[in-house]
Amino acid sequence: MAPKKAKKKIEGGSNVFSMFEQTQIQEFKEAFTIMDQNRDGFIDKADLRDTFAALGRLNVKNEELENMVKEAPGPINFTVFLTMFGEKLKGTDPEETILNAFKIFDPEGKGHIKADYIKEMLMTQADRFSQEEIKQMFAAFPPDVSGNLDYKNLCYVITHGEEKD
Repeated sequence: MAPKKAKKKIEGGSNVFSMFEQTQIQEFKEAFTIMDQNRDGFIDKADLRDTFAALGRLNVKNEELENMVKEAPGPINFTVFLTMFGEKLKGTDPEETILNAFKIFDPEGKGHIKADYIKEMLMTQADRFSQEEIKQMFAAFPPDVSGNLDYKNLCYVITHGEEKD
């Protein structure tokens, strides 16, 4: 009996390829190709082990690899891989939600916040940032010469992955 072809549809009947922009699909394809170490069109435990080794992580437990592979409904071809990412990303906040969170700190609606102020808020409120996390954020999104953080651009990068021109 021939193996069943992987379904191209996900829950709700929408095509998985319509969930992403073409550039995102290309990036996922590149990642899939890198991970498919034996080039058989599927990612399995051996491919995952080799990928971890290529990243410098040796001695990955078999159980850990099995748990990763079990997250998929069947053999992991590119469509299944893309579907799994779509399901993982489904819970991420839309750009508008993130913008609204920043607007709380910008009552005048300027589109930027004093870097020192946001640093203090992130380090003292709720789920506190460490000094290292603050350093990483400001390395990726340096404040302008006036010491302001352009949170609109930050939100765009968080949701789209690249800076606006």
